[in-house]
Amino acid sequence: MKHGREPQKGAALLTAMLVVALVATLASAALWQQWRQVEIEAAERGRSQTQWMMTGALDWTRLILREDALSGQDKNVDHLGEPWALPVQESKLSTFLSQDQQWHEGDPEVYLSGQITDAQSRMNVRNLIEDGRISPEMLAAFGRLFQRLDLPVVQLNRLATGLQQAMARSSPVAGRTASTADAPLTPQQTSQLVWLGLSPESVTILSPYITVLPVATPVNLNTATAPVLEAMVPGLDAASARQWVNRRERGPWTTLEAARQALGPAGLGIDAKWHAVSSQFFEVRGRMRIDQVVQEELALVQREAGQVRMLWRVRSTAREPTAPAALRPLQ
Repeated sequence: MKHGREPQKGAALLTAMLVVALVATLASAALWQQWRQVEIEAAERGRSQTQWMMTGALDWTRLILREDALSGQDKNVDHLGEPWALPVQESKLSTFLSQDQQWHEGDPEVYLSGQITDAQSRMNVRNLIEDGRISPEMLAAFGRLFQRLDLPVVQLNRLATGLQQAMARSSPVAGRTASTADAPLTPQQTSQLVWLGLSPESVTILSPYITVLPVATPVNLNTATAPVLEAMVPGLDAASARQWVNRRERGPWTTLEAARQALGPAGLGIDAKWHAVSSQFFEVRGRMRIDQVVQEELALVQREAGQVRMLWRVRSTAREPTAPAALRPLQ
């Protein structure tokens, strides 16, 4: 009888161990599920808060642009000396997140930076197409820019042809022929120009000098960089473009006639069709950092008749292993 009880005790002990192991496994699984749910809710709450704060920052920039149009001394002139052109350096917002406006240990560190950039300080790719055809004037202007940046002109030809096909496809009056059906989509952002034949390397080099806007637009002579001025004003060389930018810092050009006189003989190339001293389209770049998580947003806004509306908005999120540098201003 004694030997018969030992196997029963061993079986009971093994069963008890299995039950304990099963309970521990179920408990750890439940604990992990609960922890995962808490982490998901915390991440979702943080993402929602970040989006709301970023939306508020974008609304603030829209208010700045609106006030500039309504109360500026030169309402029909936009230049780099106006408040909207000043970048916002990385600023700590943690003290504004708690109800008592006091930072407590364990609260996340939140930083915001950003900048408004005149989109019409760059050459608009849409200008390449006029009435469904490639514009010889703009093709020559972009050719000067490609030559200035040492980029292959063959890519410019592919860009112009691809854009012509894409715009024909999106045109409501265009017939759905085989050529238009196979045409690429019309890009809305500079990074999407790879659809039209530009290499990613070329897009990176061109990004500070070109843009994609919904309609054809002139270049703002008060905000354009020297390479853009050199490309957009026939007969203007690199040295003259730099001198003109330096002279412009003393005061903006209030009219195209004033710009013509400042340029001298090269001023004859200024045309109201392709040049202006004011702008309608602006890019707004915002950057928010919470601890090591960084969220960046880029938006395109249009200011017209005292109203500022958002045309598109893109968001990207990343994690920085080290302390981030301040947001670099767009050139």
